[in-house]
Amino acid sequence: MKNIGGIVKRLQKIMRKDPGVSGDAQRIEQLGWMISLKVLDDKEKELELLNDKYQSPISDELKWRNWAEDDEGLTGDALLAFVDGKLIPSLRELDISTGNKRAIIIHDIFSGTNNYMKSGTIIRQVLNELNQIDFNLSDDRHVFGDIYEGILKDLQNAGNYGEFYTPRALTEIMTELINPKLGEKILDPACGTGGFLTSAIEHIRKNEVKNVKDLEKLQRNIRGMELKPLPFMLSVTNLILHDMEVPNVSYEDSLNREYTSIVQRDRVDVILANPPFGASVTDGVETNFPQKYRTTESADLFLLLMVRYLKDGGRAAIILPDGSLTGDGVKQRIREYLLKECDLHTIIRLPNSVFQPYASVATNILFFEKGKTTKKTWYWEHCLPKGQKAYNKTKPIQVGEFENLKKWWRKREKNDQAWVVSKEEILNNDCTLDIKNPYAEKQEYSYTSKELVKMLHASLAKSDALLDRLKQELNK
Repeated sequence: MKNIGGIVKRLQKIMRKDPGVSGDAQRIEQLGWMISLKVLDDKEKELELLNDKYQSPISDELKWRNWAEDDEGLTGDALLAFVDGKLIPSLRELDISTGNKRAIIIHDIFSGTNNYMKSGTIIRQVLNELNQIDFNLSDDRHVFGDIYEGILKDLQNAGNYGEFYTPRALTEIMTELINPKLGEKILDPACGTGGFLTSAIEHIRKNEVKNVKDLEKLQRNIRGMELKPLPFMLSVTNLILHDMEVPNVSYEDSLNREYTSIVQRDRVDVILANPPFGASVTDGVETNFPQKYRTTESADLFLLLMVRYLKDGGRAAIILPDGSLTGDGVKQRIREYLLKECDLHTIIRLPNSVFQPYASVATNILFFEKGKTTKKTWYWEHCLPKGQKAYNKTKPIQVGEFENLKKWWRKREKNDQAWVVSKEEILNNDCTLDIKNPYAEKQEYSYTSKELVKMLHASLAKSDALLDRLKQELNK
Protein backbone atom coordinates (compact mmCIF):
# COMPACT_ATOMS: atom_id res chain seq x y z
CA MET A 1 0.00 0.00 0.00
CA LYS A 2 1.24 3.47 -0.95
CA ASN A 3 2.34 5.79 1.82
CA ILE A 4 0.74 8.95 0.47
CA GLY A 5 1.65 10.89 3.61
CA GLY A 6 5.28 10.03 2.92
CA ILE A 7 4.96 11.19 -0.68
CA VAL A 8 3.59 14.57 0.43
CA LYS A 9 6.37 15.02 3.00
CA ARG A 10 8.99 14.27 0.33
CA LEU A 11 7.27 16.74 -2.01
CA GLN A 12 7.51 19.50 0.58
CA LYS A 13 11.12 18.65 1.40
CA ILE A 14 12.11 18.70 -2.28
CA MET A 15 10.38 22.05 -2.89
CA ARG A 16 12.26 23.68 -0.03
CA LYS A 17 15.49 23.09 -2.00
CA ASP A 18 14.35 25.34 -4.83
CA PRO A 19 15.63 28.94 -4.46
CA GLY A 20 12.48 30.40 -6.03
CA VAL A 21 10.01 29.12 -3.42
CA SER A 22 9.93 31.03 -0.15
CA GLY A 23 7.37 30.53 2.60
CA ASP A 24 4.28 28.40 3.05
CA ALA A 25 2.02 30.46 0.78
CA GLN A 26 4.28 30.14 -2.29
CA ARG A 27 4.92 26.46 -1.62
CA ILE A 28 1.18 25.78 -1.35
CA GLU A 29 0.43 27.77 -4.53
CA GLN A 30 3.15 25.92 -6.45
CA LEU A 31 1.99 22.53 -5.25
CA GLY A 32 -1.62 23.56 -5.83
CA TRP A 33 -1.43 24.19 -9.58
CA MET A 34 0.57 21.01 -10.12
CA ILE A 35 -1.94 18.93 -8.16
CA SER A 36 -4.80 20.61 -10.07
CA LEU A 37 -3.35 19.59 -13.45
CA LYS A 38 -2.57 16.05 -12.27
CA VAL A 39 -6.07 15.59 -10.77
CA LEU A 40 -7.75 16.99 -13.91
CA ASP A 41 -5.71 14.75 -16.22
CA ASP A 42 -6.43 11.63 -14.18
CA LYS A 43 -10.15 12.49 -14.31
CA GLU A 44 -9.97 13.04 -18.07
CA LYS A 45 -8.40 9.62 -18.59
CA GLU A 46 -11.43 8.14 -16.85
CA LEU A 47 -13.85 10.24 -18.94
CA GLU A 48 -12.12 9.15 -22.16
CA LEU A 49 -12.62 5.49 -21.21
CA LEU A 50 -16.31 6.05 -20.46
CA ASN A 51 -17.02 8.23 -23.51
CA ASP A 52 -15.24 7.81 -26.86
CA LYS A 53 -16.45 11.26 -27.94
CA TYR A 54 -15.04 13.13 -24.95
CA GLN A 55 -12.95 16.11 -26.02
CA SER A 56 -10.51 17.75 -23.61
CA PRO A 57 -10.28 21.56 -23.67
CA ILE A 58 -6.49 21.15 -23.20
CA SER A 59 -4.31 20.46 -26.25
CA ASP A 60 -2.35 17.18 -26.25
CA GLU A 61 0.97 18.99 -25.77
CA LEU A 62 -0.25 20.54 -22.49
CA LYS A 63 -1.84 17.43 -20.96
CA TRP A 64 -0.05 16.23 -17.83
CA ARG A 65 0.46 12.74 -19.34
CA ASN A 66 2.48 14.18 -22.24
CA TRP A 67 4.94 16.44 -20.42
CA ALA A 68 4.97 15.37 -16.76
CA GLU A 69 4.14 11.67 -16.53
CA ASP A 70 7.34 10.13 -17.92
CA ASP A 71 9.71 9.92 -14.93
CA GLU A 72 12.71 10.19 -17.29
CA GLY A 73 11.10 12.75 -19.61
CA LEU A 74 11.52 16.50 -19.90
CA THR A 75 13.78 17.90 -17.16
CA GLY A 76 16.32 20.63 -16.33
CA ASP A 77 16.33 23.86 -18.34
CA ALA A 78 14.11 22.35 -21.05
CA LEU A 79 11.36 21.57 -18.51
CA LEU A 80 11.63 25.01 -16.88
CA ALA A 81 11.42 26.70 -20.31
CA PHE A 82 8.34 24.62 -21.20
CA VAL A 83 6.52 25.44 -17.92
CA ASP A 84 7.31 29.18 -18.03
CA GLY A 85 7.18 29.75 -21.78
CA LYS A 86 4.48 27.37 -22.99
CA LEU A 87 2.38 25.62 -20.32
CA ILE A 88 1.24 28.45 -18.04
CA PRO A 89 0.88 31.13 -20.79
CA SER A 90 -1.18 28.72 -22.96
CA LEU A 91 -3.48 27.69 -20.12
CA ARG A 92 -4.00 31.37 -19.24
CA GLU A 93 -5.15 31.96 -22.83
CA LEU A 94 -7.32 28.82 -23.06
CA ASP A 95 -10.37 29.33 -25.28
CA ILE A 96 -13.45 29.75 -23.08
CA SER A 97 -15.77 31.11 -25.78
CA THR A 98 -17.69 27.82 -26.00
CA GLY A 99 -18.68 28.04 -22.32
CA ASN A 100 -17.01 24.69 -21.54
CA LYS A 101 -16.98 24.61 -17.71
CA ARG A 102 -13.77 22.62 -17.49
CA ALA A 103 -12.01 25.09 -19.79
CA ILE A 104 -13.28 28.04 -17.70
CA ILE A 105 -11.99 26.48 -14.47
CA ILE A 106 -8.53 25.78 -15.96
CA HIS A 107 -8.38 29.27 -17.50
CA ASP A 108 -9.37 30.91 -14.21
CA ILE A 109 -6.89 28.86 -12.18
CA PHE A 110 -3.95 29.82 -14.39
CA SER A 111 -4.92 33.44 -14.90
CA GLY A 112 -3.79 34.04 -11.31
CA THR A 113 -1.11 31.35 -10.96
CA ASN A 114 2.68 31.60 -11.09
CA ASN A 115 5.53 29.16 -11.33
CA TYR A 116 7.94 30.14 -8.58
CA MET A 117 10.40 27.27 -9.02
CA LYS A 118 13.72 28.12 -10.68
CA SER A 119 15.20 24.64 -11.10
CA GLY A 120 13.81 22.35 -13.80
CA THR A 121 15.61 19.44 -12.15
CA ILE A 122 13.75 20.00 -8.87
CA ILE A 123 10.46 20.44 -10.76
CA ARG A 124 11.05 16.99 -12.29
CA GLN A 125 11.60 15.50 -8.83
CA VAL A 126 8.27 16.99 -7.66
CA LEU A 127 6.46 15.64 -10.74
CA ASN A 128 7.88 12.16 -10.17
CA GLU A 129 6.56 12.12 -6.61
CA LEU A 130 3.09 13.26 -7.74
CA ASN A 131 3.04 10.56 -10.42
CA GLN A 132 2.95 7.93 -7.70
CA ILE A 133 -0.63 9.01 -6.86
CA ASP A 134 -3.56 7.90 -9.02
CA PHE A 135 -6.48 10.22 -8.32
CA ASN A 136 -8.85 7.81 -10.08
CA LEU A 137 -8.27 5.31 -7.28
CA SER A 138 -10.76 6.03 -4.51
CA ASP A 139 -8.30 5.16 -1.74
CA ASP A 140 -5.56 7.39 -3.16
CA ARG A 141 -7.95 10.29 -3.65
CA HIS A 142 -9.51 10.11 -0.19
CA VAL A 143 -6.22 9.66 1.67
CA PHE A 144 -4.74 12.56 -0.26
CA GLY A 145 -7.90 14.59 0.44
CA ASP A 146 -7.29 14.26 4.18
CA ILE A 147 -3.64 15.25 3.77
CA TYR A 148 -4.68 18.17 1.56
CA GLU A 149 -6.74 19.52 4.46
CA GLY A 150 -3.49 19.64 6.45
CA ILE A 151 -1.76 21.49 3.60
CA LEU A 152 -4.59 24.05 3.58
CA LYS A 153 -4.32 24.42 7.34
CA ASP A 154 -0.76 25.66 6.82
CA LEU A 155 -2.33 28.78 5.30
CA GLN A 156 -3.53 29.76 8.76
CA ASN A 157 0.08 30.44 9.64
CA ALA A 158 1.05 32.01 6.30
CA GLY A 159 0.57 35.72 7.00
CA ASN A 160 -2.64 37.23 5.67
CA TYR A 161 -3.52 33.99 3.89
CA GLY A 162 -5.07 32.81 7.17
CA GLU A 163 -8.29 34.56 6.12
CA PHE A 164 -8.95 31.81 3.58
CA TYR A 165 -8.95 28.91 6.03
CA THR A 166 -11.66 28.18 8.60
CA PRO A 167 -10.82 25.51 11.21
CA ARG A 168 -12.44 22.21 10.30
CA ALA A 169 -14.10 22.00 13.72
CA LEU A 170 -16.15 25.10 12.85
CA THR A 171 -17.07 24.04 9.31
CA GLU A 172 -18.20 20.65 10.61
CA ILE A 173 -20.32 21.85 13.55
CA MET A 174 -21.96 24.62 11.50
CA THR A 175 -22.79 22.14 8.73
CA GLU A 176 -24.14 19.56 11.16
CA LEU A 177 -26.44 22.07 12.89
CA ILE A 178 -27.71 23.55 9.58
CA ASN A 179 -28.14 20.00 8.22
CA PRO A 180 -28.18 20.58 4.43
CA LYS A 181 -30.17 18.04 2.41
CA LEU A 182 -29.71 16.40 -0.99
CA GLY A 183 -31.42 18.59 -3.60
CA GLU A 184 -31.01 21.82 -1.63
CA LYS A 185 -28.96 24.57 -3.25
CA ILE A 186 -25.93 25.37 -1.10
CA LEU A 187 -23.78 28.49 -1.47
CA ASP A 188 -20.63 29.99 0.02
CA PRO A 189 -20.13 33.44 -1.57
CA ALA A 190 -16.62 33.80 -0.08
CA CYS A 191 -15.53 30.17 -0.19
CA GLY A 192 -11.78 30.50 0.43
CA THR A 193 -10.25 27.04 0.08
CA GLY A 194 -13.65 25.33 0.03
CA GLY A 195 -13.91 24.15 3.64
CA PHE A 196 -17.65 24.78 4.05
CA LEU A 197 -18.48 23.33 0.63
CA THR A 198 -16.55 20.13 1.31
CA SER A 199 -18.14 19.84 4.77
CA ALA A 200 -21.58 20.10 3.15
CA ILE A 201 -20.61 17.53 0.49
CA GLU A 202 -19.40 15.02 3.08
CA HIS A 203 -22.43 15.60 5.34
CA ILE A 204 -24.89 14.91 2.50
CA ARG A 205 -22.87 11.99 1.10
CA LYS A 206 -22.79 10.31 4.48
CA ASN A 207 -26.51 10.69 5.07
CA GLU A 208 -28.23 10.62 1.68
CA VAL A 209 -26.10 9.82 -1.40
CA LYS A 210 -26.80 6.25 -2.51
CA ASN A 211 -25.81 6.18 -6.22
CA VAL A 212 -24.22 8.09 -9.11
CA LYS A 213 -27.44 10.04 -9.82
CA ASP A 214 -27.49 11.29 -6.22
CA LEU A 215 -23.85 12.37 -6.56
CA GLU A 216 -24.62 14.24 -9.79
CA LYS A 217 -27.56 15.95 -8.07
CA LEU A 218 -25.28 16.96 -5.20
CA GLN A 219 -22.70 18.39 -7.61
CA ARG A 220 -25.32 20.51 -9.40
CA ASN A 221 -26.35 22.14 -6.12
CA ILE A 222 -22.98 23.04 -4.57
CA ARG A 223 -21.76 26.52 -5.49
CA GLY A 224 -18.94 28.78 -4.37
CA MET A 225 -17.41 32.13 -5.30
CA GLU A 226 -13.89 33.33 -4.54
CA LEU A 227 -12.12 36.54 -5.48
CA LYS A 228 -8.46 35.69 -4.79
CA PRO A 229 -6.52 33.41 -7.18
CA LEU A 230 -4.72 31.19 -4.65
CA PRO A 231 -7.75 30.11 -2.60
CA PHE A 232 -9.82 29.80 -5.79
CA MET A 233 -7.36 27.27 -7.20
CA LEU A 234 -7.14 25.42 -3.88
CA SER A 235 -10.93 25.26 -3.53
CA VAL A 236 -11.36 23.81 -7.04
CA THR A 237 -8.81 21.09 -6.28
CA ASN A 238 -10.40 20.47 -2.89
CA LEU A 239 -13.82 19.87 -4.47
CA ILE A 240 -12.40 17.56 -7.15
CA LEU A 241 -10.79 15.51 -4.37
CA HIS A 242 -14.30 15.26 -2.87
CA ASP A 243 -15.65 13.73 -6.11
CA MET A 244 -17.05 16.91 -7.65
CA GLU A 245 -16.11 16.27 -11.29
CA VAL A 246 -16.49 19.89 -12.48
CA PRO A 247 -16.67 22.12 -9.38
CA ASN A 248 -19.18 24.95 -9.60
CA VAL A 249 -16.80 27.52 -8.14
CA SER A 250 -16.51 30.85 -9.89
CA TYR A 251 -13.54 33.22 -9.85
CA GLU A 252 -15.32 36.44 -8.96
CA ASP A 253 -16.01 39.04 -6.31
CA SER A 254 -19.51 38.14 -5.14
CA LEU A 255 -19.97 41.69 -3.79
CA ASN A 256 -19.38 43.11 -7.26
CA ARG A 257 -22.93 42.49 -8.41
CA GLU A 258 -25.90 44.80 -8.32
CA TYR A 259 -27.80 43.87 -5.16
CA THR A 260 -31.23 44.14 -6.82
CA SER A 261 -30.14 41.89 -9.72
CA ILE A 262 -30.17 38.89 -7.35
CA VAL A 263 -33.64 37.47 -8.03
CA GLN A 264 -35.60 34.31 -7.29
CA ARG A 265 -33.71 32.08 -9.77
CA ASP A 266 -30.44 32.97 -7.99
CA ARG A 267 -31.67 32.13 -4.52
CA VAL A 268 -30.48 29.20 -2.43
CA ASP A 269 -31.63 27.02 0.44
CA VAL A 270 -28.47 27.03 2.54
CA ILE A 271 -25.54 29.41 3.06
CA LEU A 272 -22.47 28.38 5.05
CA ALA A 273 -19.74 31.01 5.15
CA ASN A 274 -16.95 32.82 6.94
CA PRO A 275 -16.82 36.09 4.98
CA PRO A 276 -13.66 38.23 5.16
CA PHE A 277 -13.74 40.81 7.93
CA GLY A 278 -11.57 43.66 9.10
CA ALA A 279 -10.85 44.69 5.51
CA SER A 280 -12.25 47.28 3.16
CA VAL A 281 -13.96 46.21 -0.04
CA THR A 282 -12.80 46.97 -3.58
CA ASP A 283 -13.28 50.63 -4.50
CA GLY A 284 -16.86 51.37 -5.51
CA VAL A 285 -18.30 47.97 -4.63
CA GLU A 286 -20.51 49.47 -1.91
CA THR A 287 -22.46 51.35 -4.62
CA ASN A 288 -23.99 48.00 -5.67
CA PHE A 289 -26.01 48.14 -2.45
CA PRO A 290 -28.96 50.34 -1.43
CA GLN A 291 -27.90 53.82 -0.27
CA LYS A 292 -28.86 53.36 3.39
CA TYR A 293 -26.76 50.18 3.70
CA ARG A 294 -23.57 51.37 2.01
CA THR A 295 -20.36 50.68 3.91
CA THR A 296 -16.79 49.69 3.12
CA GLU A 297 -16.71 47.00 5.83
CA SER A 298 -16.72 43.68 3.98
CA ALA A 299 -18.37 41.58 6.72
CA ASP A 300 -21.40 43.89 6.87
CA LEU A 301 -21.91 43.88 3.09
CA PHE A 302 -21.59 40.10 3.01
CA LEU A 303 -24.30 39.80 5.66
CA LEU A 304 -26.64 41.86 3.47
CA LEU A 305 -25.68 39.85 0.39
CA MET A 306 -26.34 36.51 2.09
CA VAL A 307 -29.78 37.56 3.31
CA ARG A 308 -30.55 38.57 -0.28
CA TYR A 309 -29.37 35.21 -1.67
CA LEU A 310 -31.53 33.13 0.69
CA LYS A 311 -34.95 31.85 -0.37
CA ASP A 312 -37.84 32.28 2.04
CA GLY A 313 -37.33 29.37 4.40
CA GLY A 314 -33.63 29.30 3.54
CA ARG A 315 -31.18 29.05 6.41
CA ALA A 316 -27.67 30.25 7.06
CA ALA A 317 -24.78 29.77 9.45
CA ILE A 318 -22.11 32.45 9.12
CA ILE A 319 -19.13 33.69 11.14
CA LEU A 320 -18.99 37.40 11.97
CA PRO A 321 -16.70 39.45 14.21
CA ASP A 322 -17.91 41.33 17.30
CA GLY A 323 -17.62 44.53 15.26
CA SER A 324 -20.61 43.51 13.14
CA LEU A 325 -22.75 42.91 16.25
CA THR A 326 -22.49 46.46 17.53
CA GLY A 327 -22.07 50.04 16.27
CA ASP A 328 -24.54 52.67 15.11
CA GLY A 329 -25.39 54.20 11.73
CA VAL A 330 -25.15 51.78 8.79
CA LYS A 331 -24.17 48.88 11.04
CA GLN A 332 -27.31 49.36 13.14
CA ARG A 333 -29.53 49.57 10.04
CA ILE A 334 -28.06 46.35 8.66
CA ARG A 335 -28.77 44.53 11.94
CA GLU A 336 -32.33 45.90 12.00
CA TYR A 337 -32.80 44.60 8.46
CA LEU A 338 -31.51 41.16 9.50
CA LEU A 339 -33.92 40.97 12.45
CA LYS A 340 -36.84 42.05 10.27
CA GLU A 341 -36.16 39.75 7.31
CA CYS A 342 -34.89 36.71 9.22
CA ASP A 343 -35.32 34.75 12.40
CA LEU A 344 -31.92 35.19 14.03
CA HIS A 345 -32.53 32.32 16.41
CA THR A 346 -29.01 31.55 17.67
CA ILE A 347 -25.64 33.20 18.19
CA ILE A 348 -22.66 31.12 19.31
CA ARG A 349 -19.97 33.28 20.91
CA LEU A 350 -16.46 32.01 20.24
CA PRO A 351 -13.22 32.71 22.15
CA ASN A 352 -11.04 35.33 20.48
CA SER A 353 -8.19 32.89 19.81
CA VAL A 354 -10.08 30.58 17.40
CA PHE A 355 -8.38 32.12 14.34
CA GLN A 356 -4.91 32.67 15.80
CA PRO A 357 -2.27 33.34 14.67
CA TYR A 358 -4.01 35.01 11.68
CA ALA A 359 -6.44 37.04 13.80
CA SER A 360 -7.23 37.41 17.48
CA VAL A 361 -10.59 39.20 17.24
CA ALA A 362 -13.65 37.78 18.97
CA THR A 363 -16.00 36.04 16.54
CA ASN A 364 -19.52 34.65 16.55
CA ILE A 365 -21.56 32.13 14.56
CA LEU A 366 -24.97 33.51 13.55
CA PHE A 367 -27.75 31.08 12.63
CA PHE A 368 -30.80 32.52 10.91
CA GLU A 369 -33.76 31.57 8.72
CA LYS A 370 -35.20 33.91 6.11
CA GLY A 371 -38.91 34.68 5.85
CA LYS A 372 -39.63 34.90 9.56
CA THR A 373 -39.01 37.89 11.80
CA THR A 374 -36.87 37.49 14.91
CA LYS A 375 -38.81 37.14 18.18
CA LYS A 376 -35.97 36.05 20.45
CA THR A 377 -32.32 35.12 20.09
CA TRP A 378 -30.60 32.37 22.02
CA TYR A 379 -26.92 32.75 22.90
CA TRP A 380 -24.41 30.00 23.60
CA GLU A 381 -20.96 30.79 24.93
CA HIS A 382 -18.33 28.36 23.73
CA CYS A 383 -15.68 27.98 26.42
CA LEU A 384 -12.05 27.02 26.08
CA PRO A 385 -11.17 23.50 27.26
CA LYS A 386 -10.44 23.35 30.98
CA GLY A 387 -6.93 24.51 31.78
CA GLN A 388 -6.35 26.06 28.35
CA LYS A 389 -5.90 29.84 28.14
CA ALA A 390 -6.14 30.13 24.36
CA TYR A 391 -6.22 28.16 21.12
CA ASN A 392 -2.99 28.01 19.16
CA LYS A 393 -1.24 26.11 16.39
CA THR A 394 -0.58 23.05 18.53
CA LYS A 395 -3.92 23.19 20.38
CA PRO A 396 -6.57 24.28 17.87
CA ILE A 397 -10.32 24.12 18.42
CA GLN A 398 -11.66 20.54 18.14
CA VAL A 399 -15.10 19.38 16.95
CA GLY A 400 -15.43 17.19 20.07
CA GLU A 401 -15.71 20.38 22.15
CA PHE A 402 -19.24 20.95 20.77
CA GLU A 403 -20.93 17.87 22.27
CA ASN A 404 -22.72 19.90 24.97
CA LEU A 405 -23.86 22.42 22.36
CA LYS A 406 -25.38 19.64 20.22
CA LYS A 407 -27.33 18.28 23.19
CA TRP A 408 -28.55 21.76 24.14
CA TRP A 409 -29.46 22.61 20.51
CA ARG A 410 -32.27 20.05 20.51
CA LYS A 411 -33.68 20.97 23.93
CA ARG A 412 -32.87 24.55 24.90
CA GLU A 413 -32.70 25.69 28.48
CA LYS A 414 -30.89 28.52 30.21
CA ASN A 415 -27.65 27.53 31.90
CA ASP A 416 -24.24 29.03 32.62
CA GLN A 417 -23.40 28.86 28.91
CA ALA A 418 -26.83 29.69 27.43
CA TRP A 419 -29.15 32.68 27.72
CA VAL A 420 -32.00 34.15 25.70
CA VAL A 421 -32.79 37.77 24.74
CA SER A 422 -36.08 39.08 23.36
CA LYS A 423 -36.27 41.15 20.18
CA GLU A 424 -37.60 44.06 22.25
CA GLU A 425 -34.51 44.03 24.47
CA ILE A 426 -32.28 44.04 21.39
CA LEU A 427 -34.18 46.89 19.70
CA ASN A 428 -34.22 48.94 22.91
CA ASN A 429 -30.45 48.62 23.08
CA ASP A 430 -29.79 50.21 19.64
CA CYS A 431 -30.08 46.77 18.04
CA THR A 432 -26.81 45.66 19.64
CA LEU A 433 -26.24 41.91 19.38
CA ASP A 434 -23.03 41.97 21.42
CA ILE A 435 -24.76 40.74 24.58
CA LYS A 436 -22.54 39.25 27.28
CA ASN A 437 -23.30 36.12 29.24
CA PRO A 438 -25.30 37.24 32.31
CA TYR A 439 -24.46 34.00 34.13
CA ALA A 440 -20.70 34.09 33.62
CA GLU A 441 -18.71 34.46 36.80
CA LYS A 442 -15.93 37.00 36.77
CA GLN A 443 -12.88 34.98 35.93
CA GLU A 444 -9.96 35.19 38.29
CA TYR A 445 -6.70 34.64 36.51
CA SER A 446 -3.65 33.49 38.41
CA TYR A 447 -0.43 34.42 36.68
CA THR A 448 2.97 32.77 37.10
CA SER A 449 5.91 34.85 38.33
CA LYS A 450 7.37 34.74 34.84
CA GLU A 451 4.12 36.11 33.33
CA LEU A 452 3.93 38.88 35.95
CA VAL A 453 7.52 39.96 35.25
CA LYS A 454 6.77 40.02 31.50
CA MET A 455 3.62 42.13 32.05
CA LEU A 456 5.51 44.53 34.33
CA HIS A 457 8.32 44.86 31.80
CA ALA A 458 5.81 45.69 29.02
CA SER A 459 4.08 48.26 31.24
CA LEU A 460 7.39 49.97 32.15
CA ALA A 461 8.40 50.04 28.47
CA LYS A 462 5.16 51.87 27.60
CA SER A 463 5.74 54.33 30.45
CA ASP A 464 9.28 55.03 29.25
CA ALA A 465 8.04 55.63 25.70
CA LEU A 466 5.40 58.08 26.95
CA LEU A 467 7.97 59.96 29.05
CA ASP A 468 10.34 60.24 26.08
CA ARG A 469 7.54 61.60 23.93
CA LEU A 470 6.56 64.13 26.64
CA LYS A 471 10.20 65.32 26.90
CA GLN A 472 10.36 65.79 23.12
CA GLU A 473 7.17 67.86 23.19
CA LEU A 474 8.46 70.06 26.04
CA ASN A 475 11.80 70.64 24.29
CA LYS A 476 10.18 71.89 21.07
